[in-house]
Amino acid sequence: MAGTRERLREMPRPVPEMPTAAVTAARRLNRAAGIIAASVLIDSAMEHYRGNFHNKAMWTPLVTSSLSIAVSIHGVSDKRHGAHPVRDLVYAAAGLVGAIGTGFHVYNVTKKVGGFSWQNIFYSAPLGAPAAMSLSGLMGFLAERVRDSEPEEEPELFGLPAGRVVAATTAVSLLGTAAEAGLLHFRGAFHNPAMLLPITMPPVAAALLGAAAAGDAAKARKGSRLWMAATAAMGVAGVAFHAYGVSRGMGGWRNWRQNAFAGPPLPAPPSFTGLALAGLAALALLKEHARE
Repeated sequence: MAGTRERLREMPRPVPEMPTAAVTAARRLNRAAGIIAASVLIDSAMEHYRGNFHNKAMWTPLVTSSLSIAVSIHGVSDKRHGAHPVRDLVYAAAGLVGAIGTGFHVYNVTKKVGGFSWQNIFYSAPLGAPAAMSLSGLMGFLAERVRDSEPEEEPELFGLPAGRVVAATTAVSLLGTAAEAGLLHFRGAFHNPAMLLPITMPPVAAALLGAAAAGDAAKARKGSRLWMAATAAMGVAGVAFHAYGVSRGMGGWRNWRQNAFAGPPLPAPPSFTGLALAGLAALALLKEHARE
């Protein structure tokens, strides 16, 4: 009997006409991972180009984020159950590269005169930037784990319902991303009131996801879904605000070669969009399997 079950598991799984709730959530998580990876690709390309790629390791996040985007697109189009080994490998590499990159950036700060001073934290390699690469890998890892379940079963992660794990993980990720935005907006003295949004909306979203992770899965949580959607929209609007910030530099966009690098980072805000989409995937998983 056990041998028959193993043979059935090894057989190719047919592609269903309508993806199950688990596959739908996994595809949303793949999309979230891809959006964050795209943010990392553009941001690291700009920042490391400004640094003249003086360390060959500075090419690594460009390659890894490009691969993450590619496998995320593949995951979004994949309607089948079962983790994909190539996607798993790329997402694992993204997580590792992000962790190593954080170490490089911390070293960059410590080697400056004064070490961990506000001056160096503000104007050296951004401490939180490589962590976004790890977040992309984390969202992709969660996507593959959610997908790697039987169609008739509720997906689980580490023995817990996947919806609760994804909600809790996304909540923590939102808090970390908000902290990075808060540091950089503090450097900008919050001269525009809109700069308060990335340090107020994501923590509320994190609290709502935390409540969903620990609370009644059957609860509708319409307000939570609306807040996640608003947080995702804030990430898109943030690009427009940053573009406006670039335009305020001397010469505006006509001097884009200087202002795009010296102004607020254009690709940074979509990280909130990706994480908010992951939050929506978690809420959908909780709601779907609470009916069973």
